[in-house]
Order: sequence, then C-alpha cells, then structure tokens
Amino acid sequence: MMPPEKLETPDERMRRLITGQFNKVLPRRFYKAVEVSDNNSIFLDGKAIKTPLKSNLRLPTKALAQAVAAEWQAQKDVIDPETMPLTKLANTAIDRATAEHQIIVDEITQYAGSDMVCYFAEGPRELISRQQQHWQPVHDWVVEKLYATFRKGAGITHITQPPETLESIRLHVAQFDPWQLTAVYVLTTLTGSALLSLMLQASAINPEDAWKAAHVDEDFQIEQWGEDDEAVRRRAWRKREYDGLAGFFDLLKVG
Repeated sequence: MMPPEKLETPDERMRRLITGQFNKVLPRRFYKAVEVSDNNSIFLDGKAIKTPLKSNLRLPTKALAQAVAAEWQAQKDVIDPETMPLTKLANTAIDRATAEHQIIVDEITQYAGSDMVCYFAEGPRELISRQQQHWQPVHDWVVEKLYATFRKGAGITHITQPPETLESIRLHVAQFDPWQLTAVYVLTTLTGSALLSLMLQASAINPEDAWKAAHVDEDFQIEQWGEDDEAVRRRAWRKREYDGLAGFFDLLKVG
C-alpha cells in the first residue's frame, strides 16, 4: 500500500516536499470500513493492514490504534501518506526500529554528543540569558535523572563530551522499545536536541516549553530581523510534525 519506510528525518522529508518529489499519483481509496481489532490491529473491510515489509500493523495501545485508524478513515478519494504521520511512525517502528535498534541507539547518542543545548552564543547578552533560562533546566534534569554531565561552551567550536556521559545516554536509550525509540529519533532530528527529546519522552517537560527551548536562537533572530514567507511555512510545517510526535508519546502511555 505504501513504499517501504526508512528512518527519514523531517528535514529530508521537507526537502522532498519542496522539490516536488511527492508529486506522484496516489493510490485511490479502495475500502469503506476501518476497524480496530481486540489486539489493536487495523482492518480495512475486514482485512488486516500490512506494513510495507508485510508485518501486521498492530499497535501497542488501544489509543494509538484508534488514532491510526482515524488517519485511514480520514482519507478521501486517495490515500496520501503525508497526511498519515502516525501510520508512518508505526510502520517505521515495526519494520525498522526492531531490526536496527542498536543502530538507532547509536545515532541518538551521536546527536547527544553535539547537542544543541550545549552550544551557547557568544553574544548578545539577551540571547545568552534566554538560552540559560531554557537550556539549564535540561542540563539539571540530565544530571538528576540520567547521572550525566554535559560540557557547555560558547560559539561553534566542537565540544568533546566525556565518554561516561555519552555511555549514560546510550544505556538509557537502549531501554526504549521500538515505538519510543522511533519517536525519540525523529524528534531529535526535528529539534536538534536529543536531550530535549528524552525529556519529552519522560514527560519531564511540557511540549510547548520544549518547542521554545528548541527555538531560542530562531525566535531571537525573528525578533531582530523578521522572517520571510518561506520561513513561516517551513516553521509551521515543523510545528505540525512536532505536535504529532508529542502526541505520539501520549498515545503510547494510554492503554
């Protein structure tokens, strides 16, 4: 029904959208009824949906299964995968995140090794103050909950993080199931911060505060110089993706 999923970052998908690579013929809607089974599988006219790699599309919670079913029900004349973010995440979790668990754990750990919240500005003072306000709570949480201390610096010079710090992150992420791992990975690539993503996964920060923390620099620049129409559209798209990911975490926690 859909092409095989890969762990595509939101920015990669955005570039494909901008360059028109999604301008292709979409399959027509071929079903009438969408149902959720007792084991949280999705059925179309009585037939179970398969992932691109032919596994059953079975969800870990009833709430997530109902949300995925709602995406399929919402399709009109054609089936457009770009309007089905939860289905795409589910396909990735089932088809890729199990088989490539260690690879994804390593990639999230690598992101943490150059995490955005460790790179403070050299000026102006107001921007530094805002970064401190939004980012220091992230560092405090990581120390308290993950027993890891990240080095911080000013400017763009690479900061080499202590091996034991990154090992703490690796061990924490390695405990995630494929569903949590998929959401954390995609959220990390979207925000530029593995540490913020881990806080969101743990419900240690609310989504709006995490969004603000991820966009301190961008918001400051907008205040100074404004933004063009393309930047507005890009930010709105990213916010929709972000809200969907934050909602995905919630749906995983509801039975």
